[in-house]
Amino acid sequence: MSLSDAAPMLEGIRVIDLTSVVFGPYATQILADFGAEVIKVEPEHGDTFRYSGKPAKSKAMSPGHLTLNRGKQSVVLNLKDDADADIMREMIKTADVFIHNIRDKAIQKLGFGYETVRALNPELIYVHCVGFGSRGPYAPLQAYDDVIQGATGTTSLLGKVDGNDTPRFLPSLIADKVAGLNGAYATLAAIIHKLRTGRGQFVEVPMFEAFAHFMLKEHLAGATFDPPVGSVCYPRQVDPGRQPFPTADGHIVIVPYTLDSWHTVFHAMGRSDILEDDRFSTPRAMLKNQDDLYGLLSEFTPAKTTTEWIEVFRSVNVPCMPVRKIEDILDEPHLNESGFFSKRDHPTEGSFYEMSEASSFSDWSAKEPTPAPTIGEHSESIKSKFRSK
Repeated sequence: MSLSDAAPMLEGIRVIDLTSVVFGPYATQILADFGAEVIKVEPEHGDTFRYSGKPAKSKAMSPGHLTLNRGKQSVVLNLKDDADADIMREMIKTADVFIHNIRDKAIQKLGFGYETVRALNPELIYVHCVGFGSRGPYAPLQAYDDVIQGATGTTSLLGKVDGNDTPRFLPSLIADKVAGLNGAYATLAAIIHKLRTGRGQFVEVPMFEAFAHFMLKEHLAGATFDPPVGSVCYPRQVDPGRQPFPTADGHIVIVPYTLDSWHTVFHAMGRSDILEDDRFSTPRAMLKNQDDLYGLLSEFTPAKTTTEWIEVFRSVNVPCMPVRKIEDILDEPHLNESGFFSKRDHPTEGSFYEMSEASSFSDWSAKEPTPAPTIGEHSESIKSKFRSK
């Protein structure tokens, strides 16, 4: 297939999805959002994440499942059963992508290792979502978000900010989701390669390496050089003073990123006298004394309400936003007016909120995705279609 003959976006691309929890399903949900046909293969009890993230309205339909598996079809297959394994092989023969997160020994035992699958479909893109890359000593180990946050040093970062040396997790499945993004764009790159060359390939996406790459973009810092010219950690990110600033009725985020913008902030606050201090007279001095800058700003901001400060700083083009509570996010005006949230009806779960794909395109519009499926919702139709005659 040439690029000129390709269907719009990913329409016509078939993905066989044997992933579970967050990492793999997030990657395949992105592919589904862009128009790919994604067939989610599940065991009889379903993906374990169907039972996570209470409360849920009904069994095996957790909020997390609804957000990670829209636009997919679900088929229940027992790959240890010969008949179901045959159906899986027939599906693979027609697929563009096969993606899974089963450890290598287990997938080989099931008969769906790369070499075996490539013999069925030489043009297939085979994506293996793993915890640790196969070239390192941790390759056989299991990985979850907490494990990766600890292994990458991420659990030490909050302590560098507040002086509490007890390791702590960031309150997000951030490693899983970053790895999911890596899985999606690696798969897309392989799809482009296939469109240009006609060749499939094996793609490995390791969570540990993907998340380390993500975190060290800024935090490798002085250790980037050999010998090091300073310590690890991007100073601004671990500065204790870099926090939301208190106002008369809440908090505000203010980002005066340059010397000029700091000057603009203090002028707008009526405190131009601050700029006469030698500690803040040059960019180098300002960087050296940024703790004092943050401290001064936090002393002044309680004088006005959040709304009043927003008006002041936006009028002089200083980046700022009110600080919201996570429980208030459904009322966020920009997200609502931009169409980010939509209220839909699920066939079994009733009314629910769905988040749209963030990107938009001038030459393609996404179809409204089908709601996340119940366990094996499409088993009958899929098995009938792919069962050997």
